[in-house]
Amino acid sequence: MAELTIKNLHVSVDDTPILKGVNLTIKEGETLALLGPNGHGKSTLLAAIMGNPHYQVTEGEIHFDGQDILAMTPDARSRAGLFLAMQYPSEVPGLNSADFYKAAMNAHRSKPMSLFEYYRALEKAYQNMGIPFEMSKRNLNEGFSGGEKKRNEVLQMELLSPRIAMLDEIDSGLDVDALNVVAKALQEQQARGAGLLMISHYARLLEMVKPSRAAILINGKIAVEGGPELIERVDKQGYEWIKTELGIEVEKEVNAPMNTVSIGACATRVGTNDGK
Repeated sequence: MAELTIKNLHVSVDDTPILKGVNLTIKEGETLALLGPNGHGKSTLLAAIMGNPHYQVTEGEIHFDGQDILAMTPDARSRAGLFLAMQYPSEVPGLNSADFYKAAMNAHRSKPMSLFEYYRALEKAYQNMGIPFEMSKRNLNEGFSGGEKKRNEVLQMELLSPRIAMLDEIDSGLDVDALNVVAKALQEQQARGAGLLMISHYARLLEMVKPSRAAILINGKIAVEGGPELIERVDKQGYEWIKTELGIEVEKEVNAPMNTVSIGACATRVGTNDGK
């Protein structure tokens, strides 16, 4: 079973250090929830793993299935079995969605798919995500709502069947119905043995997907690792207990005091609890 191993990872953006020695491991078949206040490096970590050139790795190692990920181009990392569902998917004018998905799928295969095989897989993915198939004729994400873009990211994950999928707030901007669709898709990935590395501030999705582990990123480092009980504690108490119990001072301000920051404090959860 393959393992993604991150050792002493330091990452800067425009010469500003963001990650300051991250150590983390995730295996195929497990789901890890990555928690932490805003601005402490969660998205940076996922972008660096996937090879975004805007993020400079200044020290450390990333290995996956015995391969040095840092020596690989982003497309090679994808072919190795890594996938990133982005927090803010880009619009790509002039690039037909169906053409893009076909090219991506064929890049992961030694022999190109037949047209019949491809359209059968594409129709099934659109159906599973509750997206009208006619949208495959549109340019990639162009003019799409935030929720439609997020569903498109999960659709790509389903088509590519990665070994480890990284999900950067894939649930933000989704209504309750769309959240249920995304959760079901993630459960199907879990069932086939994929590993999931999830960033989320919404307790509802984590309740549905049920991560096997959790890690909290503070000041560019992993401050705490543990089981799913960490998710419940952060949901109830925020992050204040990390400062009081572990003596870790937060280097940056967050959007609210830590004792009021909760992964459950969002309209999606309120709507769900109210039966809306």
